[in-house]
Amino acid sequence: MDAVFKALADSTRRALLDELFRRDGQTLAELARRPRMTRFGVMKHLRVLEEARLVVTRRRGREKLHFLNPVPIRLIHDRWIDKYTEPWAAMLSGLKTTMEEERTMEKVFEIYIKTTPERLWQAITDPQMRAKYTFGLAVQSDWKTGSSYMGVASATTNWPNTPILEGENLEVVPPRRLVQSFRALWSDDVQREGTSRVTWEIEPVGDSCRLTVTHDQLREGANSQLYGGWPMILSGLKTLLETGQLLTTPGSLHYLKSERRPEA
Repeated sequence: MDAVFKALADSTRRALLDELFRRDGQTLAELARRPRMTRFGVMKHLRVLEEARLVVTRRRGREKLHFLNPVPIRLIHDRWIDKYTEPWAAMLSGLKTTMEEERTMEKVFEIYIKTTPERLWQAITDPQMRAKYTFGLAVQSDWKTGSSYMGVASATTNWPNTPILEGENLEVVPPRRLVQSFRALWSDDVQREGTSRVTWEIEPVGDSCRLTVTHDQLREGANSQLYGGWPMILSGLKTLLETGQLLTTPGSLHYLKSERRPEA
C-alpha cells in the first residue's frame, strides 16, 4: 500500500486521477492537455500511478488508453475506514463516473491475489464460493462456450432464489479467460440498460495471479449500479482466497440478512 499512498500524495497525480474519474480511457495526448506541464512530466506521473495500480492501460490499435483502477483505494477503505465510519464512508467509495463522449463505456478493474489460476477460476465459477464474495449471489452454469448462466440470490440474502443477473458464456478458456454477456435483473432501472459484457482475465505472476475484470459495451451514461460494485466484489474475492474469511462491505451489508452478517 506504500506505493498507493506515495502516488496519491502528489497533487498533479491526483488531478490526473480526477481527469480519469471524469472520463475514463484517455490517451497520453488527451491527459497532457489539462495539467500545466510537459508531456514528459505527465508520462512520469502516469508511470507512478501505474506502478501503484491506480491506473491500468489497454492498447486500442496504435493508441494506449489509460483507465482509473479504484480497487487499490477500495482495499485501503476496507482495511481502515470501513471499521470506523462505514455508514458515510461507503458513499465516498464510488470512483467511477459516466463518460461524456458519443461512445460506449468501458471500465477496467485490476487486482493481484496470492493464489493459483486453478483456485481463482474455481472461485469465479463455483456457485457456493461465488456467493461468499458477491453479496450472496450464486452464479449457476455448465461453463461451456455458448451456454447460458444465471445469477440467483442465495438463502443468505433478503431475496432468496430471486434471479439477479443473466447472460451467455461467450468464451470459456479455463483457467485463464472468461467472457460473458451481462444483463442485470435486480430492478427496472438496470433492466432498461440492456446487455453489456464482462471479461475475466487471469495471468500468473510468481506465486500470485493478476485478475483483470473489464466491463464494457455499457451505454454512454449507463446506470452506475451495473459496474460500481466491482471494487467491493474483487476485494472480497481477494480476502476469501488469501485468508479464508469473508469481507464485510457496504454491498454485503445491504443484501445479506442481518442475522447472517459475514465475518469482518
